[in-house]
Formats: sequence, C-alpha cells, structure tokens
Amino acid sequence: MNLIDELRWRGMFHDMMPGTEEHLLQHAPITGYIGFDPTAPSLHIGNLATIMLLVHLQRAGHRPLALVGGATGMIGDPSGKSAERNLLDEDALRRNQAGIQAQLEKFLDFSEGPTGAKVVNNYDWFKNFGFLQFLREVGKHLTVNYMMAKDSVKRRIGGNEDSGADGISYTEFSYQLLQGYDFVHLFREYGCTLQMGASDQWGNITTGTELIRRMGGEPEGTDIASQQPTTNNQQPTKAYALTGQLITKADGTKYGKSETGTVWLDGSLTSPYQFYQFFLNAADADVPRLIRVFTLLSQAEIEALEAEHAQAPHLRTLQKALAKDVTIRVHSEAAYEAALAASQVLFGGGELSSLDEATLLDVFAGVPHVAVPRASLAEHNVISLLSEATGGVIFASKGEAKKMIQAGGVSLNREKATLDQAATQVPLLLDKYVVAQKGKKNYFLIKVG
Repeated sequence: MNLIDELRWRGMFHDMMPGTEEHLLQHAPITGYIGFDPTAPSLHIGNLATIMLLVHLQRAGHRPLALVGGATGMIGDPSGKSAERNLLDEDALRRNQAGIQAQLEKFLDFSEGPTGAKVVNNYDWFKNFGFLQFLREVGKHLTVNYMMAKDSVKRRIGGNEDSGADGISYTEFSYQLLQGYDFVHLFREYGCTLQMGASDQWGNITTGTELIRRMGGEPEGTDIASQQPTTNNQQPTKAYALTGQLITKADGTKYGKSETGTVWLDGSLTSPYQFYQFFLNAADADVPRLIRVFTLLSQAEIEALEAEHAQAPHLRTLQKALAKDVTIRVHSEAAYEAALAASQVLFGGGELSSLDEATLLDVFAGVPHVAVPRASLAEHNVISLLSEATGGVIFASKGEAKKMIQAGGVSLNREKATLDQAATQVPLLLDKYVVAQKGKKNYFLIKVG
C-alpha cells in the first residue's frame, strides 16, 4: 500500500517535505513517529485522527513509534494556544501517560518484527539531561530568529489586545527545541526518519528535521534529488516530515466536541453510548469525510455505503456504519451492542429492563430528572405521583395528568398508565427508576429513593 496515496484519497494528507514519498517507497520498512502530550488522562477523537496516521503507516509496511511526552508534557505545546497552559505535576503526568499508552495499544500491532509498534517516553532521555548540557549540545544549533519565525510563536509573541494573545513564556518558547531533540534522539536510537502529526505541528516537526541536519544527520548542501538510497545496514542521513489534515466540520469549525464537551476515548469520561451517539449524529455534510478518516473501510466499501445512503438519507446508513466501526475499535464489540441496544430503547422501543444503571442514566441524561421519597409512594396514585409528588415538573396539575392518562398519552416504563393505578403498583427499573413518557417525545426520569 502506498501510504501517501492512501492518505490522499481519505482526505487525510496535508503536506510533506520533498523526497518523503520516495523515501517511504525506497527504504521500507522505515520508522516513523508521532508524539502525544499526556496533558489529560485520555486521548480524544481529535487525537484519534492522528493515531490513524500511525495505523496507516503500519498498514503500509512501516514501523510506528508512539511517543508519550512525559517530559514535554511538563512544558505544554504553544501550538494553537493563545494563553499559557497550567503545568501538571509528575504524579498527574504519570497517570495520564499510563492511560494513553493503554489506548494506543488498541490501535497498533505491538508484536515483534520489523513493523511492530513501540511506545517510547521522552522523559527517559530528558530526565538526566542537564540544563547547561542541553544548551551546549542542542540549543546552540538553532537561532532565536529561526525559532521566532514559527507560526506557533509568532501568534503569541505580540502579547497585545489586538492579537488576542498573552505573550509566550520562555518555558513554552523552548517547547519546539525539546520536541526537535526528540526527533534527534529517535533518529539516532531507532533509525527513525519520519515524524508525522496534524497540520498545526508543521513548525515543531520541521524544527526536528533541521536539528538533525545541523547536528550531523545530513551533511550541509546535500541535494535531496540526488541522495542515494541507503542499505539496511547503513545509518540514515536525512529526516522527513509529513502532516495530516486537521479534522473540521463542513462549516470550518473544529471537530471533536459535543454539547457536553470533549469526546474522549476513555469510557469513564465519555461513555460508549455517548461516543456512539456522537458519531451517529454526524451531519450528512461531514460524514463522508469522517468515515474515511476514522475507519479502515476500503474505498470501494465506502463508495458503496455512500450510494446506499444517497438512496435513503433518512436511514443514516453512513452514520450507522461510522458509529459502529469506531465504537468497536475504541471500546469493544460488547460496548457497541450495548450502545445500540440503548439507542433502540430511546428511539426504537427496545426493552428498558435491558439497560444497566450507567447506560440508563446515559440514555436519559438530557431529560428532566425528579426525585421522589420511597416512603411517600403509598400516599399517591399515578395521577398525584405525576403532578404533586414530582413538583409539577411532569404535569402542572392533577386535572392535566388525569386528562392525558385517560386519553392514553402517558406511559410508565413503557406501560400505559391507568387512572386507578396506585403509585406502589408501578414496577421500578433497577428497584429505583421510573421512565415517564408524556405524549410521543417528552421523557422524564423519576428516581425513587
């Protein structure tokens, strides 16, 4: 598989240094890497787009390295930021690193062999690197002028109201030098000749290729076009850069946030049900690109799905295929089945009793919640339960509740409510919940405690 061709048809390719494609074709397997900052306990779906670059690198017959930035995570990348980030302590960083490594292992093949993936941590080579030693051995190779010319620095350097930036500290200013040295270290230790990342990382990545050149990787004046291929037992002499497209919506806004915030890969931060729903609710204008970026479906498979979707867009064929594929790979087949069952409960009349408590609360997270004391149930019939006992949230009066129950417009845990029904006769889900449905679309969750 030609990596560049694969990324192009998927809409994932943004830019590369001259000679990169030839290098990939002539020196397989090459080693390439992407860095991930452990500034949160989990990666999110924006990171997933970047992980897919490593996945395709490996599928094309190359070796991926995933760098968890235990050292650079202490600094904070200024790229795309308008203000200084809060610095995390070492304990928080270690917890975050462990969570991220576990997530990366879901997507890459870590078996032994020339294309087996590996996770590395830049804290391992920075922890004993003294400040003066770093300045002498690394810092002297790049000028301040070169570093200030990077877009990530220029956007912050003004520090005035018009720029919307707060300036940049020396700490964040030095980030590109640290990331650049990561590439130098991996180039020397693993023969890593390619760094990849999102398009906003171009400045940091090319700092690495420049450091490699200036620190002896490539002799001055080497002509890329005339550079001779190296054999497997020769040290590579040049490093390359490749960036992928940032994932945005059709309107140009950043993709990856829901109404409740960032969509995380960790199921304890974004539940599998919420994760599944996020992709299921993708707009028709966005889903053709998303299914190319986030799945491994072939071009023929995707085009067949698109043709089927065009015949009946209301069936959301593309969204269902996207949500299924990504949910299974990020979580599991069982998590997908549970998310699908939960969706059918809300939209297709599935059994409420099939849901565990966490999924039930997820499914009805956006509906009004009402608490009713368990001891008070004996004092109410269904009419007063849905009006007085619930504080008028469901029905403003007993008369309104009676009228709608009489018309057959009220269901309790999917069973039609009746006028002569006592509150104690309503079966409880998980011994404490009642899902009340008023009309076709109005849901309420009653918790009996």
